[in-house]
Amino acid sequence: MDNPIRLSILGFGGMAHYHVERLQKTGLVQIVGVYDTDDAQMADARKRGYIAYPSADTLLHDKAAEAVLIATPNDVHCPYAVLAAEAGKHILCEKPVALSVQELDIMAKAAQQNGVVFTVHQNRRWDSDFIAARQIIESGVLGRIYRIESFVCGANGIPGGWRKTTKAGGGMMLDWGVHLIDQICQIYPQAPSSLYCRYSKALGFDVDDGFDLFLGYNDLTVNVRVDTNTFVRKPRWMIYGRNGTAIIEGWDLSGKIVLPVYGAEEEIVGIEAGNGFTKTMAYRPHTSVTEQDIPRPEVDGDAFYKNFAAAVRGTAAPAVTVPSVRKVLRLMELCKISDKKNAVITKELQNL
Repeated sequence: MDNPIRLSILGFGGMAHYHVERLQKTGLVQIVGVYDTDDAQMADARKRGYIAYPSADTLLHDKAAEAVLIATPNDVHCPYAVLAAEAGKHILCEKPVALSVQELDIMAKAAQQNGVVFTVHQNRRWDSDFIAARQIIESGVLGRIYRIESFVCGANGIPGGWRKTTKAGGGMMLDWGVHLIDQICQIYPQAPSSLYCRYSKALGFDVDDGFDLFLGYNDLTVNVRVDTNTFVRKPRWMIYGRNGTAIIEGWDLSGKIVLPVYGAEEEIVGIEAGNGFTKTMAYRPHTSVTEQDIPRPEVDGDAFYKNFAAAVRGTAAPAVTVPSVRKVLRLMELCKISDKKNAVITKELQNL
């Protein structure tokens, strides 16, 4: 890029290092400086040739940078974003953007009043597995879709110290739910008609280590599940249609689309099922189904960064907009209410 964005970073932990590695390859930005409360991270910044600012205020008021990446723990996104906007800095904020819709509204108002770009790192809109799932759903190959399962499960618990505390904005709903709910909202922009969510706290922390969310869209049910204590692999996506089923096993796009071969129906044969047998739950014989590969979309992994740079230069609007982020944040708030009350949410979705 002939005129790279001059960027400073608030919070120089794991996510900030991820951004630096990606951004350096693109040439879209020039890293100016860093502020972090951890001395080791500040020492690392100096080794890289960045300014190690003595305070966040010093960083924000240095005119050498025109934009700031906020990659701190979640609970201080809001105050830092307001200060950045008031200092005239364009803002790239890590997700979740805030701990509440109220905080987000404060951040967005500050950005608008000061005329700065404000966007959020909802980078998983560009995940190849999500784009493949969306293509399958929208292609009509499966017929009417009546159920979707979007699962992210692992067995390594909650990473990082601050992610295990409520005060710092930890938990898997805020860490992974924000991505998976955002993906569903990209496929189905209309408000769901119902929401039911249960949190898991199997690991003993004061935050959720997983959750099970059900979103109803008329005759479609979407199940979004996150778990950090699952010791067997679960498919990343299962998509159920009237005319077939698709399974995406993981982020590598392994899986298949299974469709019936019409006109090749064979007599359904019962199978042994526990202390009995069943025809209803017998799978079709292989001669009456056909398989297709999961589509492999071409994805620009740097699309988010390119869009941010273009937005700062005034040649594009931010791809991740405040209203889209606000909708996801509100859904996560309703998930918390649903879990606390063990209740299906309907009425509150009407004003989403």
